[in-house]
Parts: sequence; structure tokens; C-alpha cells
Amino acid sequence: MDIKTSKKPIGIIDGKFHPCPKSPNCVSTQSTDEKHRMEPIQYSSTVAEAKGRIKNIITSFKRTKMITETKNYLHFEFRTATFKFVDDVEFYFDDSTKLIHFRSAARLGWSDMGVNRKRMGKIRELY
Repeated sequence: MDIKTSKKPIGIIDGKFHPCPKSPNCVSTQSTDEKHRMEPIQYSSTVAEAKGRIKNIITSFKRTKMITETKNYLHFEFRTATFKFVDDVEFYFDDSTKLIHFRSAARLGWSDMGVNRKRMGKIRELY
């Protein structure tokens, strides 16, 4: 599943997200550089239960919309309040390692003022 949204590639190919761009407005558990890297979320339940928990957390945030859901993948859009900028937030549930990998990236611009990293930290904390 490879989805193009606003010329920014999203989706999973062979269990991997697209790499973060050089800009600082993206974080990913699969990134190899510290500037973009975050640790994945561990789970011990079934994939369906872990997905349900993530979906419940995401719906507690304002201005969110689910775009895609498959057996082991979720894609959401988050809109900022003032300027209506869109961030793409993706989750990949790797049941073999019991890890929830994620990628959160702004569609436009260079800097996000740390919004994606803060959001994903909050989601991890709520999980």
C-alpha cells in the first residue's frame, strides 16, 4: 500500500514507512538518524486490541480524521487550529515483534515547531 497525498509519499512498503525528509517536521520509529527517530510503542494484546486503543486515543484529539485502515495499518490526518495545516500520522502494527511503529509528518513547510514529536510523545504516554 503506497499512498500519495499532497505529493508526500505515505503508506507501508514491505513493513517500512517512507523515510523522513531532511526537514525537521517529521518523526518516525524507523528513522536511522536521531533528529527524526522516536522509539516504537510496545503492546502485549492482539493487533485488533492495540489498533482499537490507538483509535480511541486519536479520537480524543481535536481535528483528526481517519483516512485508511487495514489489518495492520492506520493513517490519520491532523489539522492545526489556526492555519489548518495537515500532518499525516501513520501507525504500523508489527505483530511479530509486538511493536507499534509510527511516522508523523507535516505535509507542507520546513519546520513544525516540534509539533509532530510532541504529539507522538503524548500518544505514547496515553497508550
